[in-house]
Amino acid sequence: MMRLYSLAVILFVSYLTVAMALPVVPVFVVRDLGFSNALAGTAVGIAFLSTIVTRGYAGTLCDKRGPKLAMSRGLIAYAAGSLICLLAGLPALSQIVAYALLIIGRLVIGLGESMTAVGVIAWGIGIVGPARSGKVLAMVGAALYGAFAIGAPIGLLLSDHLGFSGLMIASTLLPLLGLLAIRNMPGVAGNPHAARPPMIEVIGRIWRQGAIVCLQGIGFAGLGAFFSLYFVAKGWDNAGLGLTAFGAGFVLVRFLFGHLPDKLGGLPVAIGSLAIETIGQLVIWQAQSPGLALVGAFMTGLGCSMIFPAMGRDVVHRVPQHLRGTALGAFSAFQDLAYGLTGPLVGLLIDRAGYSVVFLIGTVAAALGLVLALSVRRNPDQSAA
Repeated sequence: MMRLYSLAVILFVSYLTVAMALPVVPVFVVRDLGFSNALAGTAVGIAFLSTIVTRGYAGTLCDKRGPKLAMSRGLIAYAAGSLICLLAGLPALSQIVAYALLIIGRLVIGLGESMTAVGVIAWGIGIVGPARSGKVLAMVGAALYGAFAIGAPIGLLLSDHLGFSGLMIASTLLPLLGLLAIRNMPGVAGNPHAARPPMIEVIGRIWRQGAIVCLQGIGFAGLGAFFSLYFVAKGWDNAGLGLTAFGAGFVLVRFLFGHLPDKLGGLPVAIGSLAIETIGQLVIWQAQSPGLALVGAFMTGLGCSMIFPAMGRDVVHRVPQHLRGTALGAFSAFQDLAYGLTGPLVGLLIDRAGYSVVFLIGTVAAALGLVLALSVRRNPDQSAA
């Protein structure tokens, strides 16, 4: 278990690269480059779209050559992408060139996210076994969203005091520390010779679990991309605390109830979680004060916390061992789809309907996820074994 805890700490530190930039990138695009909310959302979401199209590669790399190699390559991509984003902050560049470099950097960071996340999950399950896969997914999520909780205000603080370029320097260095930390850790062997079905067949086994995670992810994606701008538009202070409130709720549930998917099964946990997320998004949508909006963000974190490990636990039990990385990659891509499309599509609506529409959409998506989870529960042959 010590190796698993070490991996979670390393992931936490490295993932600050993503978390610190998340609330800063849309502000940089709108305020510094002078572009629209739709382009700001695109700059956030493009990393997740990059992750979608590379999840299959990451999963296959884990299954064939081992998850340590996948994680190592992911951390290198984190650093390279942040370095490219650093160039976007150079004052001599035109706005269009700066935005293009930002997009390229975010694409590379998305590749890094694909390999790092799938790598550490497959590595962790390889250490403790599939019977404790829910625990692994819960710990990994706690590391990721713990980074979100403290990364957002740190990112805004660094941006305020050191500028966008200073933030990107810090984001370049952190994953290199992670790479150094895992260098001498023993890995888990891959299986390059096992037969592998087409990806569409793997997706066919896990698409319902993936769709539930996708619908859950819309609320978080909207909150991550636009909560800070929502506060700015309202004239409220402490915009960076939205992700902190979300992350606090998220990590709290992971640490207190991370064992529940393995104990109760994935669907019961997901159903309760989706109900709480729906309420949280509704509270933000209707909030008339910053305090109430932060309560909604906290509730959203409580609700989102266990859905990925709950459904991921079911995914692990639906495929043989040599396909775990591939299945987890495909499953994660559903969440990436929500993260990648929510920013640009919702950004278009914001320009016409205002920032509150983000959280109306999140409310509807979480409610649809709840309906889907209930329907899967009524048809046991569709759920995980």
